[in-house]
Amino acid sequence: MLVGLALMAVPLLIAILTAVLEIRDLADTGETLVIQGVTGARASQALFGEINSLERTARLHDVLSDPKDLDSYRTQDERLSTTRAQLQHLTTSAAQHTLDEFGELQASIRASVVRGGGAPALAPADLSTRFAQLTTLAERIAQESNAQVDTEVAALQERTLDARKQLLLEAALLVPLALVAVLVLTIGVGRPLRQLDRAISELGQGTFTNSIAVGGPHDLQRLGGQLEWLRQRLLDLAHERNRFLRHISHELKTPLANIREGTELLMDGAVGELDSNQREVAAILRENGIKLQRMIENLLSFSAWQTSSVGLEATEFRLRPLVKQVLENQQLTLLSQRVRLDVRVDDVTLVADRGKIRLILENLVSNAVKYSPKGGTIHLKARAAGAQLVLDVADGGPGIPPEDRGHIFDAFYTGRAARTTAVKGTGIGLSVVLEFVAAHGGTVEIVDGEYPGAHFRVTMPIRATSGAEPAPPATKAQAHAA
Repeated sequence: MLVGLALMAVPLLIAILTAVLEIRDLADTGETLVIQGVTGARASQALFGEINSLERTARLHDVLSDPKDLDSYRTQDERLSTTRAQLQHLTTSAAQHTLDEFGELQASIRASVVRGGGAPALAPADLSTRFAQLTTLAERIAQESNAQVDTEVAALQERTLDARKQLLLEAALLVPLALVAVLVLTIGVGRPLRQLDRAISELGQGTFTNSIAVGGPHDLQRLGGQLEWLRQRLLDLAHERNRFLRHISHELKTPLANIREGTELLMDGAVGELDSNQREVAAILRENGIKLQRMIENLLSFSAWQTSSVGLEATEFRLRPLVKQVLENQQLTLLSQRVRLDVRVDDVTLVADRGKIRLILENLVSNAVKYSPKGGTIHLKARAAGAQLVLDVADGGPGIPPEDRGHIFDAFYTGRAARTTAVKGTGIGLSVVLEFVAAHGGTVEIVDGEYPGAHFRVTMPIRATSGAEPAPPATKAQAHAA
């Protein structure tokens, strides 16, 4: 993929490099032209001033014959020669010829003024004529210099126009190429990226049943292969965990059934009448046997649901008798804790999985009993709201700490309050509630302000679909604070 991107970027990089070099060359040429034009103009203007000064000094020397005037003439003549030499470096061949004529005439005037090498002295009229010729040559030099600058400016403008046309042509060719590259990237990379996004989302949600296959470039295919390997590893770990849970739970059910049966025999007096102390001990054994049975059922239900091996077995039943049955199973614990019940359940007929609704109720009520103080009150309300069932279970305990709210529905998580209770649970009760409520198309909320302790509200359809497929694992988005 990287090689393909690099190959598509080569024409663009070449065009950019060409444009940069061309623009820099034009900028350098323009800068040189400006410097030469300004220097030539200044030298041409200086040429006229130096000619005038040289003529005045020559006339003064011709009249006064003062040696000082002769020295001044030589100095000004050298300055004029320097200016002429500077112009020779700036001008072309046409102006060079005129500068040569200018130098020859300057030399002849110099020889006549200083009278070196036996040169005859010039008459004032001839001297004026010579300097007039020198001024004429200077004017021609200035004109030729200006013409040279105009020619170079025109050439620079032509180069700039050609460069602009070339850049426009390159841009016209590169725009379709860029569009093709974007289209290729969108088709070749966009779809595999969406596949990767979907695969990562499913892994994050705990859905390991869909195999991961990513097309597109080799790098993305290799990444998809790594995700598929990760999915297989997570799936194997999930199967191993659930197999372990099922094995342990089934191994515990047989001795637990014997314990329950023996406890019931003791309570019925099958081995003789029990005194009050013995009956109290048997009641404790019975109560904790029921708790242990509920924990094992939670483990089995959670394991089966996580492996998506069961769906909803929806039947029609009345909610009120089911609530009564659940509360009767908690009766011994309620009496020992002296916990009062505030039960207000409408006579609602549900079409749902009765076993899973029973586990929802048992776990919510068991959680409320667990955290209720002695002499506290548990509130259990159920009512119909249109096509939805609204179930509220609240206790008078310490409530849910803010740091636990994001985790209490996580499997095997026990909150801070649970660590202070006498009997520590498995940490899957509320996870089972969330999973089974979500399976019925409902939500679980944590409600604040209505009761002093923890307050859970379940909202779910009164009529669920019979034989529904197992729902995907519930997310925390389905359990929120109201």
